[in-house]
Amino acid sequence: MARGNQTSTFEFLLWGLSEKPQQQHMLFLIFLWMYLVTVVGNLLIVLAIGTDVRLHTPMYIFLASLSCADILFTSTTVPKALVNIYSQSRAISYAGCLAQLYFFLTFGDMDIFLLATMAYDRFVAICHPLHYQMIMSFRRCSLLVTACWTLTNLVAMIHTFLIFRLSFCSKKVIPDFFCDLEPLMKIACSETRINELVLLFLGGVVILIPFLLILVSYIHIVAAILRVPSAQGRCKAFSTCGSHLAVVSLCFGTVIRAYLCPSSSSSNSMVEDTAATVMYTVVTPLLNPFIYSLRNKDMKGALVRILRGKVSISWRQ
Repeated sequence: MARGNQTSTFEFLLWGLSEKPQQQHMLFLIFLWMYLVTVVGNLLIVLAIGTDVRLHTPMYIFLASLSCADILFTSTTVPKALVNIYSQSRAISYAGCLAQLYFFLTFGDMDIFLLATMAYDRFVAICHPLHYQMIMSFRRCSLLVTACWTLTNLVAMIHTFLIFRLSFCSKKVIPDFFCDLEPLMKIACSETRINELVLLFLGGVVILIPFLLILVSYIHIVAAILRVPSAQGRCKAFSTCGSHLAVVSLCFGTVIRAYLCPSSSSSNSMVEDTAATVMYTVVTPLLNPFIYSLRNKDMKGALVRILRGKVSISWRQ
């Protein structure tokens, strides 16, 4: 089918979460619960940071940005999956698919970039504590967050444009529950070599560079912590990085399983790949608020004040 005729009437069919009818009701309830918990949990993190002046520090500004990105990231895929399960329809329009792809890439990459930024913040705080306020000023934090949003939007636009130039045969089934790059390239009727090369290059940049920055930051952090003379001081320093390390491990572990270790094209392998994608797109944003709140006394205190209605909005710049 020519690309010009696709924008108005062309539709894809999403493989979905399961083809078994008896599982649809349970899947709808489970994913609805996970989506609501994800949105409420991350929204509480944002509200707690915004209403407690003691949390107006670079670490928590980045955490609030991460929570916003997680809300938008999950909202890109889960609501459409819920609608499809409820209506028993697997269709998604061509324009809707491209829009979903763009926002999925933007907010997914934003998570990775923000985790690298948070690692840099911990590196400065532990390795250069006397210069922390000067280096991680409010202006510097704003520039870092803006740079993350700009870069992720640019990467998403490039990938979306390259998918737009492809041609697709009618009624193609996307082997996933949302529109992603590799499933779309698999069902394209035209040459995808350029797409594959750009995906290899930009995918390496988006995943590898932040991962290396996180790795280098934590090598310096561990070396600095080991030089602390007291055991209590070392434990306190490690505790400030525990939540971030847990989220980094969860995020990159699920990304690697979902995108760098795909299974074969058999039915069982497709189920395994879908489960890995669900871990990355749904479970990780769901767990992030619990990881940060349960391991952080200041965050727990702010959340308790939110739930009790004792808040005061006052942003410090």
